Amino acid sequence: MPFDEFDPIDREIMNVVQAEFPLVEEPYKAIAETLGTTEQDVIDRIGVLRKKNVVRQIGAIFDTRKLKYQSMLVAMRFPDDKLDKAAYFLNKHPGISHNYERDGQFNLWFTIAVPPDHSLEDEISNLGRLTGATFTRLLPTIKFFKIGVNFDMVKGKSSATKGYRPDDQGTTSTTSPDVTQDVIDYVKVMQEDLASVSRPFDSMAAQLGMTVDELFAKAADLTEQKIMRRYSAVLHHRRAGFSSNAMIVWKVPEERSEEIGVIMAEHPAVTHCYQRPIYEDWPYSHFTMVHGTSAEECERFGNEIAEATGMNERALVYSLREFKKTRVRYFVEEEFVVEELQPIV
Repeated sequence: MPFDEFDPIDREIMNVVQAEFPLVEEPYKAIAETLGTTEQDVIDRIGVLRKKNVVRQIGAIFDTRKLKYQSMLVAMRFPDDKLDKAAYFLNKHPGISHNYERDGQFNLWFTIAVPPDHSLEDEISNLGRLTGATFTRLLPTIKFFKIGVNFDMVKGKSSATKGYRPDDQGTTSTTSPDVTQDVIDYVKVMQEDLASVSRPFDSMAAQLGMTVDELFAKAADLTEQKIMRRYSAVLHHRRAGFSSNAMIVWKVPEERSEEIGVIMAEHPAVTHCYQRPIYEDWPYSHFTMVHGTSAEECERFGNEIAEATGMNERALVYSLREFKKTRVRYFVEEEFVVEELQPIV
């Protein structure tokens, strides 16, 4: 979808809602006041953007690790005639948030999160067995350098200048307190898509037996604890004009891992930056995700990162199809039990 399909107000709205959706009693009115339009106009425009699947969802973003979930990037390989069935099967899993067909030696890549009482490795093994994957590669995070998805819809470029990096590393967080029932209840409500009504937080507060002010105070408290990262919209980057998506993977010497990861994360086009394990057939330790308006722009980003870091051994792994992109839904494990599903024939 080209940028010129969106008028200036649409672009400004997308900039606001993806960065920091206002946690106030009348959020659409607050957005309207900053843009010189009306509350109903903002609601209507967001409604159109939803129908076009440009705005996918508006809700709270939580730190998977702080909620004691385990997560991992997984690469699988399937015969071409089984790929679609496998992808749609995997899409049913509530912990799978991103699922893409990509070029290269693995043709399906997805991220998965499971609660602490599950074995992540067993879950992935079962999914591979049920889908008939011919090869599975586990790629957990070793070091987390950045996540900062943000697109400047006015200027038409990636603008991930402010990234989030956790205060500790590993599969799950060791610094957050126990996840109590009140936090679980709060997450289950706040992770759902926001209603397009004048006072959308009223019903959410009512579900939790809170006032709206208490709802916002809880959000501030969880943000301070880094359990909640922010409240914002998820945009469909392709439909928003960023038609090319490349995972640039890099061969980086272990002794320079931290130094190079930090430099890579500083590039404004890099929305995600991680260190992951290497294997005999996969020497790439650092993963940088970039989004551009063309493959040529992604290649330019790769060249700029190479110049900044001095690292030249890399591969650009492009997204060919998006099967799923959403937020992880937490504490809904009853919706999907791997053992009860029938294998793909």
